[in-house]
Parts: sequence; C-alpha cells; structure tokens
Amino acid sequence: MNTLPLWTSDAMRAAMRAEANGVLPQAISGIAIDSRTLQPGEAYFAIRGAVHDGHNFVAAALKAGAALAVVEKAQAGKFESNAPLLVVDDVLGALVDLARASRARSQAQVIAVTGSVGKTSTKEALLHVLSAQGRTHASAASFNNHWGVPLSLARCPADAQFAVFEIGMNHAGEIEPLVKMVRPHVAIITTVEPVHLEFFAGIEAIADAKAEIFEGVEQGGAVVLNRDNSQFARLSRRAKTWGIARIVSFGENEKADARLLDISLHATCSAVHADILGDEVTYKLGMPGRHMAINSLAVLAASSLAGADLALASLSLTQLVPAAGRGGRHTLVLAAGEVTLIDETYNANPASMAAALSVLGQAKVGPQGRRIAVLGDMLELGATGPRLHGGLNDAIKAYHIDLIYCCGPLMRNLWDALSTGKRGGYADSAANLEAQVVAAIRAGDAVMIKGSFGSKMKTIVTALEKRFPGKAALDEAAV
Repeated sequence: MNTLPLWTSDAMRAAMRAEANGVLPQAISGIAIDSRTLQPGEAYFAIRGAVHDGHNFVAAALKAGAALAVVEKAQAGKFESNAPLLVVDDVLGALVDLARASRARSQAQVIAVTGSVGKTSTKEALLHVLSAQGRTHASAASFNNHWGVPLSLARCPADAQFAVFEIGMNHAGEIEPLVKMVRPHVAIITTVEPVHLEFFAGIEAIADAKAEIFEGVEQGGAVVLNRDNSQFARLSRRAKTWGIARIVSFGENEKADARLLDISLHATCSAVHADILGDEVTYKLGMPGRHMAINSLAVLAASSLAGADLALASLSLTQLVPAAGRGGRHTLVLAAGEVTLIDETYNANPASMAAALSVLGQAKVGPQGRRIAVLGDMLELGATGPRLHGGLNDAIKAYHIDLIYCCGPLMRNLWDALSTGKRGGYADSAANLEAQVVAAIRAGDAVMIKGSFGSKMKTIVTALEKRFPGKAALDEAAV
C-alpha cells in the first residue's frame, strides 16, 4: 500500500512561491476545491468561481479537516491569525504552478485525450486498461477545462506509471495552454464533429482548435487520429508541422494502423477483431455500439505506445462499463415486467445522438416492448441547430426506433419532421415532459434518454427510477 503523501507542505509552498501562515502539517494527502467533498488531510484551494468565491468556505474546509487552505493575499486577513494557510497572489494561478511542478516530477507515461465526442469514455477506458498494468492516475469525471486540468495534474502521484488527462474546449485557444501544462507523450483526438458551432465558422475551424493538442506533445511523442474522420488529413498535416513524426491512425479504413477487421454488435457488448499496430487481437468489449468499438482501437493503440502489454489491455476491455450519464443501464421493475433504461443524459451533439440511437436500435425488447428515445435539446450549435435537430430523423429511421419523445424548443424541429406513428409526446422542458414519459412506458420497453447537460434530461431518469425502483433498490428494501 502506498504511504507517500501526495505533497509535502514545503514542496507545495516552493512550487507556488507561497507565504506560510500558522503551523502547517508536513503531509498533504490530496487536493480539493470543494469544501463539501473535501477529505481530512487534503489541501483546500479557495478558487474564485463564476458563482461562488472559495474564500467563503475556508472556515468550513478547515473544520472538515483540511490540512491547510490556499488563499489570496488580499483575503488572508479574514482568517484566524494561526490558521494553516498558504498565501498566494492568485489561487487558480497557484494551482497551475503546482500542476506544472507535478508534471516536472512525474516519471509517468502521459496520455492526453480530446475530441468532439468520446473524450471521457476513452479516458475512462484508458484508466481501466492501464490500471491493470501499473499505478495509473486520470482526470476525475470531466475535469477538462482551465481549472479541471491543473487540478487533475496537481493530484497526480509522484510514483504513477501512467497518467491520463482529458482536455476539452468550446472556443479556439483553450486547448493550447492546457496541453502545454500536461505535456503528453501520446495525444489522442477521438474525432472532429460539428459541435460548438455557435463559436466556430465550421468543422475545419473545430479541427484546427482540436489540433492545438499537438503543441504540447513531448519530443519523440505520438498522436493517435481517427482515419475514418473527414478531418484526418488536415489534422495529420498539422501534426507534422509541429514536428510530430509518429502519427498513428485508427478506424475501419484499410490504411489505419489500428484497424477494425470485424465486429459483432450485441445489446450490451461487442466482439471485436482488430489489427493494432501489426498485432491481431480478438476481444470482447464490455460496452455496446460501433462507436465504442472504434474508440477502443485508439485505447489499445495509445496503451501500446505508452508501453503497456497489448494482450492484457485487450483482455481488460471485457470488464469496461459506461461512465455515469454515458450509456449506463438500469432495470426498472413494473408490475407486468421490466424496462431497460439507458442513461445518456450527460451531454449531446449530433454525432453522439446518432451513436446513442444506434445503441438503442440494438437493445433487446420484450414481446410487446418498444424502443423509445426521449431526446432533449443539443446546445451550442448556433444557426445550424434547427437543421441538425430535424436531421436526427434519419438516424431514427435507420435504427428503427419505435417512439420519440421530444423536449425543448430546438427539438421541436425533430418533432415536426417525425411521422405521426413515431410521435410519443412533446414538451418545452424536461420537467413538463416527465409525466408523459412515466405514464407511457410498459413492460418490455427499452428507453434511452439523452440531451445536452443544460437540457436537464437527468430529471426524467430520476423520475423513472423513483417511480419504478430497480432490482437493486428492491433487494435493499427487502433486506
């Protein structure tokens, strides 16, 4: 069992050029920015956010057992004179400095992941695969922005053998400073799709923004790109301009370095036969969907490039399960039978919507069951939003979805495009659609719920789980 602290207070003070106040403990077990989830022994960073100022929660953090708090010099006078503090000019800036110090001391093979779709599931798959072969650190949840990346990096143990970081963006220029902090040995771009179009002129501009990840790749490092994607050639050229010689491609394209040779899709998993950098492997992927199988090629390629054993990595994919809100399955119990609920509520864009509908199309249903999609607005699509929402009807037809419930003003465009027999119900908000969905489901159905996070589709998932408790909940009640 590891007994080394994550940081010492002396190392933190030096990395952040901080002034010490009070008596500081030698060992720091972790880094926290939320006083509600802080664990005893962690350092609390009082970050000033858009809604809350972390300085207002320093007292609560110290009472909860924080080893120390990192605070701004301008606000240090608010706290007791003997409070254990590290005082800095800017707390977020200090966290960035600590992140850079963490990267400087690390001997881990570092992998960075970005892309329009599949960032988090790819990051989680890498964490799962690499953890079986050595101590592995990865970004928690979707900590992929200007505070999430430095927080994740600062939390990286000094003795980690592998480290995986997710890097996100919705504007040009966001990835560059983050990847220069992470300095990956391997960088993955899962795909480039028409998302965040509210902030970009077109898909080529999105590709250029994703290509910022190349600017931080370590000398002699590699990039892993989707050869099936329309932007592959553009990204490949951009990688070469940054002096990256090792460009590894993945996909179904016959020229892909990590190539899908054959696949058998099932309701809850896939059987995959692939060629990974010249080695053929056959494996079971514990998550359904062709898109997941394609991304698993990137996972195996990146793992191999990072020095992991390919055979063990492919074997580990059997136990892979979806991250929260990204395809997790629940069994709802009705009086007459069961319903499969697929939770895809974390986020949505046209590409991920089509992928989720394809998975729903593979879902098993009972004798009288239907495949039902409950869809909320996809946000940040700008002027193309109405057209892209209406265009989902093509995927609905292709994957033989029986019934559609639409939520939000943008999804009205899909509702208008649907044939009468496909229309389940429409409402302007998730709260107003909730009762319709709860009343409509019946034994044997498979229900998939998806929308952008801001469309609040999770409320419908919660309502269904409350109205029809699943097997696990019923078993607990019985005990």
